[in-house]
Amino acid sequence: MSKKSNSDLLGLYRTMRRVRTFEERVGELFVRGQTAGSMLHLSIGEESAAVGITAAMKPQDTFTTHHRGHGIFLARGADPNRMMAEIGGKEAGYCHGKGGSMHIADMSLGHLGANAIVGGGIPAVVGAGLAARHKRNNAVSVAFFGDGATGQGVLYESMNMAALWGLPVVFACINNQYGMGTRIDQATANTNLHERAIAFGLNGESVDGLDVEEVAEAARRVVDGARAGKPGFLAVSCYRFYGHARKDKSPYRDAGEEETGRQRDPVAFTRARLIERGLTPEADLDTLDAEIGAEMDATIDFTIAQKEPPLASMFRDVFDPEEPEPEPVRTRLNRVLATE
Repeated sequence: MSKKSNSDLLGLYRTMRRVRTFEERVGELFVRGQTAGSMLHLSIGEESAAVGITAAMKPQDTFTTHHRGHGIFLARGADPNRMMAEIGGKEAGYCHGKGGSMHIADMSLGHLGANAIVGGGIPAVVGAGLAARHKRNNAVSVAFFGDGATGQGVLYESMNMAALWGLPVVFACINNQYGMGTRIDQATANTNLHERAIAFGLNGESVDGLDVEEVAEAARRVVDGARAGKPGFLAVSCYRFYGHARKDKSPYRDAGEEETGRQRDPVAFTRARLIERGLTPEADLDTLDAEIGAEMDATIDFTIAQKEPPLASMFRDVFDPEEPEPEPVRTRLNRVLATE
């Protein structure tokens, strides 16, 4: 298998470091009580999946994500300021503060939407794949989901339809070893998840998420195959560093397991590889890391300075703009009571 050049690897590292640092700042914003809603889910430890797969995608491609999708969207080219503002529930966010952490979308970057329902975004890419085939725009649609979604029947219905119709679709399973608090080997007897896709007639591969170069190469094969008419499935094995949600202290995992799991750090692994190859001095990487840290620090300042969406905007982007907005309950009550 061919290896990427040092410049390619440095680009992958830069994106992974931006994802990691952004997620750390998201956690900080949550601790400060300045995120919208009471739940958010970090993808720390899973960076190679987001970065390696999006690196294989083209500008016309589309995708859906799950509730752990910040890094995927950022790797696809999202503006971290607008992302953080959305997570903070501010009007400057991608969905004007009404989507929050788990419902970010942006059609201009091909993001068809994040979905907090386990497996909820999977069938959407089948429709997107069908649309791409009819439009003949050479686009592939990728569904990102966790290993917990492999217990959802909609995945198998979607894989069967994609294979039956030969759609340009990829099912990207980020196997972080846990579906909420249940370890993968306690949820399924066969943990070779890609074998299920092969049985449906898809190209199925599994790759170790420690090595982003391996992920990118596998993703290229699967995405290119889908673009040529053979839908695919890629399982990326990684380790979720923290609990299911930010408040989850993962009591179902012992300290030894977490310590071992966190040693499989794709960001640290890639950094060490760049240094070992002798083409990127450690001092340069230190400078890069500091620049990214400053960039992501600024997202918090930006978010805090933004305004919350006005109450009057609650129906915007929900109802057809040509239709009259629903009348608020209080207004309706006042009107009714005034006529009595």
